[in-house]
Amino acid sequence: MLTDQLITVTVVVGAAVVLGGRSSEVPPSVAFTLAGVTWTTVTLAMVGCRAWEPRVLGQGAEEYRRLGRVLLTTMVVLALAAMAVDTPALRPWIFGVVPVLAGGLTPARYLLRQALHRRRRRGECLLPVLAAGGAGALSDLIDRTRREPHYGWRVEAVCLSTTAAAPLDGCAGEVAGVPVVGTVEDVAARVERGGYRVVALAPDPYWTPARVQRLAWQLEDSTAEMVVAPMLLEVTGPRLHVAPVFGLPLLRVSAPCLTGARRVVKNLVDCLLAAVLLVLTLPLLLLIALLVVADSGGPVLYRQRRVGRHGRMFTMLKFRSMVTSADDQRAGLVAANRGAGPLFKMRSDPRVTRVGAVLRRYSLDELPQLVNVLTGSMSLVGPRPPLPEEVACYDAAAHRRLVVKPGLTGLWQISGRSDLSWEESVRLDLRYVESWSLTLDFVILWKTGWAVVRGQGAY
Repeated sequence: MLTDQLITVTVVVGAAVVLGGRSSEVPPSVAFTLAGVTWTTVTLAMVGCRAWEPRVLGQGAEEYRRLGRVLLTTMVVLALAAMAVDTPALRPWIFGVVPVLAGGLTPARYLLRQALHRRRRRGECLLPVLAAGGAGALSDLIDRTRREPHYGWRVEAVCLSTTAAAPLDGCAGEVAGVPVVGTVEDVAARVERGGYRVVALAPDPYWTPARVQRLAWQLEDSTAEMVVAPMLLEVTGPRLHVAPVFGLPLLRVSAPCLTGARRVVKNLVDCLLAAVLLVLTLPLLLLIALLVVADSGGPVLYRQRRVGRHGRMFTMLKFRSMVTSADDQRAGLVAANRGAGPLFKMRSDPRVTRVGAVLRRYSLDELPQLVNVLTGSMSLVGPRPPLPEEVACYDAAAHRRLVVKPGLTGLWQISGRSDLSWEESVRLDLRYVESWSLTLDFVILWKTGWAVVRGQGAY
């Protein structure tokens, strides 16, 4: 909140000084009045759009989505005010100051988030969690919190369902290294004694609606927030809606946005950004082409058949990073394969050229795929484009990846790439398919730059 306010005040006061200068037709008093109006509008929009709600801060795309609503609301309110008072003096604030605010608030939120995540990876700023439910579901929940500490949870104790543990006073035993402190019937008493901030209810037959409601009543006077884990673990964001039906709070899951206006917008954004990036990177593309030819001769581009949306085949373009006979040599390297699942990957592939090693390290070999994006066979963001032989090994869940266009980057790109297990790679792609949004796309594009610089899993 403090950072948002400091940036907003700095921008609007700076704009008032510039727009109300001596050479301007706008008097300084009017400029500073408009600065006050803009600051007030932004602040009220922050509150109205719940951009400071602790639940969304520091994780996921929802924080940026709400910030976008704040800026859009500010522009609309100022535009309506300009029409109401019939003054052109507000135009620079709508089309100049608000975009500058966006350029300040968004990176600031990102930097604050990175600082928070670094502390959480060191074991700081974590909320103590008491988890309750079945042993299997609890073990999975604990593993997830350890694998992704940036979400801010640390499971410090668990209460097992009565089917998995006998009710003991100070239950002995552990689940995934976390001590068992009682049974599910002891949750309220343990929260009162332990000072936990979150009570996470993992799936278990014990948790009937009546028992969950009774526990919620018991926790009302505590500082703990109760969280119920749904069965649809990979469905998040705007697809989930809680609404009362027949007096019951039902979790509505809307269909994923695979067609319609939002997809048209995504395609337009893909084409526009791909065209801009091709123009901006043209000198780099020409330089890479010359280096590939000088290093190993042969063709500059490597063309490979990949499987696109709904199983349609297309030719994916890459800068050639291997020797020209790489495909013929693959059969003799199967024993050294370190790829997960049906993937073929080697950390020190002898087929990679000297220039190719550098291109792969910084993902520069993938830049020609911008042409695939421009022609519509790929998207800027999406699941990894698979080979036909990989698709032949897919199960029903993995086939779900093919309902959208493959992407130049995606959740797999910013989460470890070749270092991921096959199951984790599929899980990330399915999470993207089920919870896609334009905001998530922009967040992934933003993070891709840092992932490329680090080069984690790039080989």
